[in-house]
Amino acid sequence: MRHAVLLALLFAAPAASQTSAPFTIAETGEGYSHLDDAVTAIRDRTATILIAPGTYRDCTVQTGGRITYKAAEAGKVIFDGGTCEGKAAFVLRGSGSVVDGIVFRNMRVDDGNGAGIRTEIGDLVVRNSMFLDSQEGILGGNPSNQKITIDHSTFSGLGQCDETPDCAHGIYLGLGGTVTITNSRFERGRGGHYVKVRAPQVVITDNSFDDTQGRKTNYMIDLPEGARGIITRNTFVQGRDKENWTGFVVVAAEKRTFSSAGLKIEGNSASLAPGETRSPAFVANLSGDTLAVGANTLGKGVRMYETR
Repeated sequence: MRHAVLLALLFAAPAASQTSAPFTIAETGEGYSHLDDAVTAIRDRTATILIAPGTYRDCTVQTGGRITYKAAEAGKVIFDGGTCEGKAAFVLRGSGSVVDGIVFRNMRVDDGNGAGIRTEIGDLVVRNSMFLDSQEGILGGNPSNQKITIDHSTFSGLGQCDETPDCAHGIYLGLGGTVTITNSRFERGRGGHYVKVRAPQVVITDNSFDDTQGRKTNYMIDLPEGARGIITRNTFVQGRDKENWTGFVVVAAEKRTFSSAGLKIEGNSASLAPGETRSPAFVANLSGDTLAVGANTLGKGVRMYETR
């Protein structure tokens, strides 16, 4: 009898290690029923959490380590509506984070800034992910030399200016480092700007901005305090339902914190939705600096450049 009890204890797997658990630390094989338990177990280490296909109301606060959150099947891991700290599904303030293949949707909080990701500390890489029908997609940043890279991702049905006094946006980042956005799609905005970045350096290339089904939207790209870098090979279509239609790419509309001298804007395509008769500027420059605006393909009614 004693021998049988010992065998049972030997072969009984603890709850954290059950293979059926949806959140698995790749390096150890430990499985967890809740994402935040897996994040807590990693502590200050570097690790990957593999997430099984499914729809989750989980959220997490990462306070240390370098963690990769990876969908076992891209596009089949959905975080739906669950937020931590009244902020986001993923609140990130570790040493660094990677988010790969994950869908975030229906994020709403009382202050109007419900996001899929809230980045507060550490570098961030987002790839192959989707941000849908929320107040914000990705929000945050800090004044350090933070680097944020977003690639092959979709931002749809984001932003608001009606729920709270301040608008929310598809992407809204403020930091002292670099923001890189590549090969991504922005569409169907619901208020605010599609991309709003307060950073000294930007790289925004090979993206599409489709505002034809937007509602009460503003700029496609807003660099409200100026920036250097490059904006190229993007496609922009401005829709008809706008709160502010005057510019596609607007530089230093609020402050001149960062130099915009030499900001390169070339090789882009910008047009108006069918039936639109307004005449916006493709680039509106309020920085007082000389930008490097090269050849861009503009549709009927779109003016190349203006200063204000």
